[in-house]
Amino acid sequence: MEREKIHIEQAIIVEGKYDKIHLSQFVDAVIIVTNGFGIYKNEDTLSLIRHYAKTSGIIILTDSDNAGNQIRGKIKGVVRGGKVLNAYVPEIFGKEKRKSVPSKEGKLGVEGIRPELVIEALEKCGAKLSHKKTGGVTMTDFLEDGFSGGKNSTLRRKELLSKLGLPQSLSSKATLEVVNSVMSFEEYKKLAEDIEK
Repeated sequence: MEREKIHIEQAIIVEGKYDKIHLSQFVDAVIIVTNGFGIYKNEDTLSLIRHYAKTSGIIILTDSDNAGNQIRGKIKGVVRGGKVLNAYVPEIFGKEKRKSVPSKEGKLGVEGIRPELVIEALEKCGAKLSHKKTGGVTMTDFLEDGFSGGKNSTLRRKELLSKLGLPQSLSSKATLEVVNSVMSFEEYKKLAEDIEK
């Protein structure tokens, strides 16, 4: 039986791709991966985080270890004045199933925390739960509407990103993910029609 996903209006910032995969199983939200300390040098990701901090807000959900706290501090430093919530997962000692040895501090990362504990952490921090119907846009829609795989697709995608107030350097896959998390299929089709081919 598939678990019903909880829609969260804010973008959620996590450290790694496995955290994102884990969250995606039970949360419907924009999930941005810092790639650990890679966030320190990735201006595109920092720009995307700033955008969400100014608009819908962000939730920082890093691991409960020293590295997670350092990354949390870096993000808070670059989004001063933005809407920032801090979600903290409990300190649980152990190792994730995919790993052969525990982390340096022996604590589970976000990817290893049970869904109900992650949801509890998100609720405690003040996450805005919503029942807005989003998603349904496919890569086929992107191809048909000229946002991917075509002669002028890069220009059209940049115009779409501009209308959404997002960095224009996002790939078609990243753009599709954002579109599916912030608007319905109908809203997307209307926006696509407004952008000349």
